[in-house]
Amino acid sequence: MPGDHRFRKSGNCVMRERMSIKPPSGERIAKVIARAGIASRREAERLIEAGRVTVNGRKIDRAALNVTPNDKIAVDGRALDAPEPARLWLYHKPVGRVTTSRDEQGRPTIYDDLPEDMPRVMSVGRLDLNSEGLLLLTNDGALKRKLELPSTGWLRRYRVRVNGRPTDATFDPLRKGLVVDGEMFQPMIVTLDRQQGANAWVTVAIREGKNREIRRAMDAVGLVVNRLIRLSYGPFQLGQLKPGAVEEIRPRVLRDQLGMTEEPEAVKPARLKPQRRRRN
Repeated sequence: MPGDHRFRKSGNCVMRERMSIKPPSGERIAKVIARAGIASRREAERLIEAGRVTVNGRKIDRAALNVTPNDKIAVDGRALDAPEPARLWLYHKPVGRVTTSRDEQGRPTIYDDLPEDMPRVMSVGRLDLNSEGLLLLTNDGALKRKLELPSTGWLRRYRVRVNGRPTDATFDPLRKGLVVDGEMFQPMIVTLDRQQGANAWVTVAIREGKNREIRRAMDAVGLVVNRLIRLSYGPFQLGQLKPGAVEEIRPRVLRDQLGMTEEPEAVKPARLKPQRRRRN
C-alpha cells in the first residue's frame, strides 16, 4: 500500500526504499471477450467456467484474470482477433421502441429489451417508433450492409391499416411509382384486403426501405397509416414470434439463403426470452 515502507542497510547508511503495490495490469478477460462482440460479459464468464476459453494456449476456468494485448485469447479454439462468424437474429419489435442504441429524448430502445446473453448487434434497417414487426439483427457489419442494399432485391412485406375507405384504384399511383417531396419511390405491390369499420387493411411489399416510405406514400394518396407491421424481410418471416422475442437464424439456413461459406458454430442458436436490460 502507498504508506508502506521497507528499509535496508547500504554500508553505514540506512536507505529507505518506498515500495508501492501496483494494481494488476491489463483488463478482466470477460470484459475483453465482451468487447470483441463474441458474447455479453456474463455469458463470457460462463464460457470461461465451462473451460471453453484459453489464454496463451492454456485453458482457464476462472474469470478473475487480467489479460493484456500481448496475451493470445481463444474461445472454442477460435482466436479472439479472428473474424467472428456472421450471425443473424429475428426480433419482433414492439410499438414504442426506437431502433437506436441511445435516444436523446430518453425513449425506450430495442436494446433495452434484448436478452443479456445477446452479443453486440446492429439492426438491419429500421422500424420507426410506431411501427412493429420483424427486425433483423446481426453482429456483422458487412452482412448488415449486404442485407440493406436495394440490389439484393428482397421484398419487405407489411400489413398496413389505414384510416379511410380506399378502393383498389386508390393504390394505382403506388403501383406505378410516385414522387413524394422530391424523392422517387419505386413501384410497390399493394393488395386491398378488407374494410374494417373506418379502417382498411392493406398488404404492401417494397424492395427499398426509405425513411417512412409506406406512411409517406399512403399520405400522398389521402390515407393515414395507423398501424404498420412488417411481416417479412426477404426469406425471413415474422411467423409466430411474439412481441419482444428474439430467435437466431441457424447457421445452415443463413448460409443457404446468403451463399455464405461454412463457419463453425460458436454458440448454439436458440429462441431467447425477452429480458429487460438496465439502461445506462
